[in-house]
Amino acid sequence: MTLPLTPQMAATFPPPVMEARRWLEGVTFPPDRPLINVSQAAPMEAPPEGLRQALAEAALSDPAAHLYGPVLGLPALRAEIAAQWSAAYGGTITAEEVAITQGCNQAFCAAMSTLAGEGDEVILPTPWYFNHKMWFDMQGIRTVPLATGDGLIPDAAAAARLVTDRTRAIVLVTPNNPGGVEYPAETVHAFFELARSRGIALILDETYRDFDSRTGAPHDLFADPDWRGTLIHLYSFSKAFRLTGHRVGAIVAAPARLAETEKFLDTVAICPSQLGQIGALWGMRNLAQWVAGERDEILARRAAMVAGIARLPGWRLLGCGAFFAYVEHPHPLPSPDLARRLVREAGVLLLPGTMFMPEDDPDGAKQLRIAFANIGTDGIAELIDRLAAFRA
Repeated sequence: MTLPLTPQMAATFPPPVMEARRWLEGVTFPPDRPLINVSQAAPMEAPPEGLRQALAEAALSDPAAHLYGPVLGLPALRAEIAAQWSAAYGGTITAEEVAITQGCNQAFCAAMSTLAGEGDEVILPTPWYFNHKMWFDMQGIRTVPLATGDGLIPDAAAAARLVTDRTRAIVLVTPNNPGGVEYPAETVHAFFELARSRGIALILDETYRDFDSRTGAPHDLFADPDWRGTLIHLYSFSKAFRLTGHRVGAIVAAPARLAETEKFLDTVAICPSQLGQIGALWGMRNLAQWVAGERDEILARRAAMVAGIARLPGWRLLGCGAFFAYVEHPHPLPSPDLARRLVREAGVLLLPGTMFMPEDDPDGAKQLRIAFANIGTDGIAELIDRLAAFRA
């Protein structure tokens, strides 16, 4: 006897990173050519020692760190986010407009659960972050792809032509996953105005904003006194402070929206990780200079990646920034087949563009995502050498 499965879950594709890891089964990598894993944008090192010490001290001496906390997060962390981001964006954000979540993926699902349900539509630029598409499929929400072309920058005028009476939101990720591109402030503002004019939400995911190559605020949305009626902002502490395992994210939205979001969060998690929040708060108060150094290192790796792709005959760089390079390969193989062969023949694990594109979009077969932030410049040079030596 087989237990029932909802049609929505059956129609949702398997987690791409987990699928790619299965390609490693039965493959051995010699000591002189170990695997280069550029499949996932997750820091592979522990947080800095000071943050780890703060976590250890809280675990040992703060009984509240092991108990349920407020569903929307620790008041001190919410207040710190509100204060720092008000200053950073030149706007006004209050603690009541901040909620803490178990990572940014949960922030996205929580926010979307208040906006769209089965039969509704959400506009999602392509290539898209696959977990966003998976959530829509699980909920029976129709994903409306917005092609971005060679520059990977979405166009608000093109998006306007896709809005229907079923559209509930537009989603932007900047710096982008998987494309790496940084959306110009004018682009972000144009989408905000489009969403406001149509009475829909703009979901702005800035998980990678700490590694943006630009100085100053990346957009001016929080300076608009009416941002609360349109904007829902998402963030992750995983990348900046290496807190991936502690799962700490954030939502900034109108208090009324967060009151609805609280229903979702209480149902699926009750509260975010207390220790993770303590770590995030300590990091916000103490690690600005350290994060600046991490940003400089990522930007150096980005430069090495740009230079490396430029010396690969036939390869084309579509986007590069923060943690990712998104490229077009010259091989006759479709990208899923190429990615599997690269594991066996080159010792490289990366993701095919088909994991980030609609099934009927032929561009995915020509594209690859390289999550280069986890390897240093020497590792990038070795990666480029292996890609150059590969013959399909």
